[in-house]
Amino acid sequence: MHFVPTPLNGAYLVQPEVKEDDRGFYARAYCAQEFAELELCTDFKQANIAFNKTRGITRGLHYQKEPDAEVKLVRCTAGSVFDAIVDMRPQSPTFKQWYGTILSAENRHQLYVPTGFAHGYQVLEDDSEFSYMTSAFYAPQSEAGVRWDDAAVGIVWPIKDDVQLSEKDKNWSLLD
Repeated sequence: MHFVPTPLNGAYLVQPEVKEDDRGFYARAYCAQEFAELELCTDFKQANIAFNKTRGITRGLHYQKEPDAEVKLVRCTAGSVFDAIVDMRPQSPTFKQWYGTILSAENRHQLYVPTGFAHGYQVLEDDSEFSYMTSAFYAPQSEAGVRWDDAAVGIVWPIKDDVQLSEKDKNWSLLD
């Protein structure tokens, strides 16, 4: 696997090393030894799948506060999404900065999201499936979020009209 640092400290784009032949391909999606060599989380507690019926569905921006903060390792296993993270760590030099990338079944990239980051994604194709592992169990009492369109963050989402949000995601507060 290739670990490409993002502009946000501690976050990585994880690219598989694909080995192909006439039968297809093989690639590792996760290797605890390689993650440990970079001092990344290797203790994942939960794996989740989200199926998204239509283009424009936008989920997030979500995170869990201490003591239930979590690392996420996210990927798109069918279709494609624009994935975005925001550094929510007030002491960080990249506080309130964001990074976005396309994750797709075709590119097989993953995004390593450290604790203290809000995370969300926007579906670019109908019938897209999103999969992620977390280092902590879901804890509703620690759930937090930021509005997907918060001007203080300024994420440039690929789809601006016809965005579909849950009621909860519509009502997250703004940072400022």
